[in-house]
Amino acid sequence: MGEDLKFIMFSLGNESYGVEVDHVNTIERMVPITRVPKTPSFIKGVINLRGSVLPIIDLRGRFGLEESEYTEQTRIIIVFIKDIEVGLIVDAANDVIDINSGSIESAPEVVGGIRAKYLHGIAKIDQDRVLVLLNLTEVLNKNEIVQLEEFEG
Repeated sequence: MGEDLKFIMFSLGNESYGVEVDHVNTIERMVPITRVPKTPSFIKGVINLRGSVLPIIDLRGRFGLEESEYTEQTRIIIVFIKDIEVGLIVDAANDVIDINSGSIESAPEVVGGIRAKYLHGIAKIDQDRVLVLLNLTEVLNKNEIVQLEEFEG
């Protein structure tokens, strides 16, 4: 068996997703977002979080899913990988869960309309539930978020 890894569980629609706790700074309630011109539609803008200006990505838009209204449950998960720190808008942030790395399977080509390159793998939580684990390196791929790079640089 592999090692136990901790994941923040969150939802988009009826699906459960996870991102490694090691890449999460904080989970915030929705705050006003300042729109930035000439950015892809999934980049909602920027926020000022305790003195840091952070770009905000709506994961529904990033994955090509239908957008929905923000609710009391909507959260911004502040994540970082390499030299990028970004807020990800999710429908709800649910829990922290331990998953053994040996129980993570490769992601199929498409899961719920999301291309496999955005996915690290699939983990079975229990008999009838799976957790889709995100590949943050691809979700935050600078080559695909050119305008984000121009804004920061």
